[in-house]
Amino acid sequence: MSERTARLDELLREEISAIVGREIADPRIGFVTITSVDVAPDLAHATVWVSVIGDQKARRASVRALGRAMPFVRHRLGALRLKRIPELHVREDDTAERGTRVLRILDELEHGETVEEVAADTPTELPVPAPMRGVPEPRPRGRKQPSRKQGRQHGH
Repeated sequence: MSERTARLDELLREEISAIVGREIADPRIGFVTITSVDVAPDLAHATVWVSVIGDQKARRASVRALGRAMPFVRHRLGALRLKRIPELHVREDDTAERGTRVLRILDELEHGETVEEVAADTPTELPVPAPMRGVPEPRPRGRKQPSRKQGRQHGH
């Protein structure tokens, strides 16, 4: 992967995350994080990797709803003034789930359980976060929100 492609991948990840967070109000899209974007060398297609928290059914519904929203997201990416905006394809990124499972197995093996016992008792899903007491539920994301100036945040 060239430096230019890597920069484009990161730019698209940031912009898609912002669009999904601000402008998509589909209630089927739950706790979703855009983990990465992989643009094909010809710039015609891009795979959008998403991490979704919830049970299998909720994750599937979120990925499906995001997939349906990608034409809208692609249209909004036109503001980037790129020569070509790639078609966006959503795929679930389950690395966090697999990592959690491996850590749980290692922890339980450390405490003397056998691999078969650990594998049988280990759930294959991440827990759904519970609302915190005293913290209001987030408002549904919609298009009609008062505009406010927001600076771009960079994670270093």
